[in-house]
Amino acid sequence: MINPLRGMKDTVGEFSEKYIYFIENASRIAKNYGFSYIETPILEETALFKRSVGESSDIVGKEMYQFTDKGNNDVCMRPEGTAGVVRAFISQKYDRAGGVKRFFYHGPMFRYERPQKGRLRQFHQFGVETFGVQSVKEDAMIILMLRDMFEFFSIKYSLQINSLGCPDCMPTYRENLVKFLDSIDGLCEDCLRRKITNPIRVLDCKNENCHKLLESAPMLLSNICSTCRADFDELKSILKSFGLEYEVNTKLVRGLDYYNKTAFEFISNEIGAQSAITGGGRYDKLVEYLDGRSTPGVGFAMGIERLIDLVKMPENKKIGYYIGAMSDEAIKQVMHLVVKLRKSNVVHTQYSSKSLKAHMKAADKVNAKKFICIGDSELETKTYVVKDLDTKEEISVELRD
Repeated sequence: MINPLRGMKDTVGEFSEKYIYFIENASRIAKNYGFSYIETPILEETALFKRSVGESSDIVGKEMYQFTDKGNNDVCMRPEGTAGVVRAFISQKYDRAGGVKRFFYHGPMFRYERPQKGRLRQFHQFGVETFGVQSVKEDAMIILMLRDMFEFFSIKYSLQINSLGCPDCMPTYRENLVKFLDSIDGLCEDCLRRKITNPIRVLDCKNENCHKLLESAPMLLSNICSTCRADFDELKSILKSFGLEYEVNTKLVRGLDYYNKTAFEFISNEIGAQSAITGGGRYDKLVEYLDGRSTPGVGFAMGIERLIDLVKMPENKKIGYYIGAMSDEAIKQVMHLVVKLRKSNVVHTQYSSKSLKAHMKAADKVNAKKFICIGDSELETKTYVVKDLDTKEEISVELRD
């Protein structure tokens, strides 16, 4: 028997029900905030992610599904969503048109890492991106949109925020951080590599020993410029005015190289240890890095597998019709009725004659609300009994009605 590849799973059964429920309602909320759907290719040039995600990131360094195709092109399967959306934004020349663009997306991403609960090699993300808005008010609105989503799905959360500064204030901080890192011993191999490629990423290390060594590292917030501080103070003020509690985490840097200014994560205690279920922030230079016209951007992405177990589904109410035939002669009439009703209803049926009891059992399995069974007597009188399987009420309906 051929099994799925390691770290890749079929979307089926209860997971598929929750997945569709999540996508439909997260998309609805995103549309309420003015976002429209975008879909980008799964396969992109490897250079896209090297230039955007960054050579210092674990994604580029260790985890990409990268290969040379038959046309001798260096390509990879997308490991995250933002870079592809930015590439599409530039390809469509939206960066030159000006104005504001807001997109949401969902679909599979691919990373070659050790599979574990909620973390697969093929996983699914839902995310949003806003282009053309410099104001930190957009950052706040995106965070509030996430609050709406989590409250709709009854997911408990806490929010952490930080400011990563801008090109004006980051050089000084990098210099101070590198001096600190040069003064300590015992950093892991990843941190030693990051110290050279992107020192700020050291703060994101999950190694316990590094955590202890970095406790006295210089803080980002102590080094940001007056403009970044004013934006961060405004963000905190807006969140507070909407009653959204937050914690300032001075070591929150996000895992990708393209972020600046606002960074945020929503944390859940319901999936084992404290874990991020969504992360995002501002990336005002990313469009420019990918050869587009300078355009500010902000967004988030969430791994659906990581939070799907936290999604509370509504009570499974009975819906639609089940229509069954009790004789071979009735099957043709059942099929005509099924096709007619399916124009505006969910309708289940079977293409064989069975007893009333067997059809009732089948209707219960598909959770139908209305039940119709057609036999020889119904064909003769052209009158059917429609039974409500919730209330048990029965009504007679003529075929012409």
